[in-house]
Amino acid sequence: MSEALNVVMNEAEQQFQVKLDGETAFAEYRLVDHGIILPHTVVPESFEGKGVGSALARTALGYAREHGLKVIPTCTFMAGYIKKHPEWHDVVHDAYKAQLGIG
Repeated sequence: MSEALNVVMNEAEQQFQVKLDGETAFAEYRLVDHGIILPHTVVPESFEGKGVGSALARTALGYAREHGLKVIPTCTFMAGYIKKHPEWHDVVHDAYKAQLGIG
């Protein structure tokens, strides 16, 4: 189902968002010099099992890659997602690679 999800970047709230049935799942971000901090992700229980968290992660990480930004994943969900998906290891800030146990 995640392919059909519409993830939008809400710059005013500094969030990547998915809205379903009047609820919003989001991944907060903060742009910093040559990087993007991903501090917090919220996915309502009603969204669980629908691929919403993964869609938020892919969108945030894809944005970072497209814009040449290094990711600082302080959110445990984002850190866990990156750890499980080696295709995103290259976008992680060098200072955080050791914390995630990735090369």
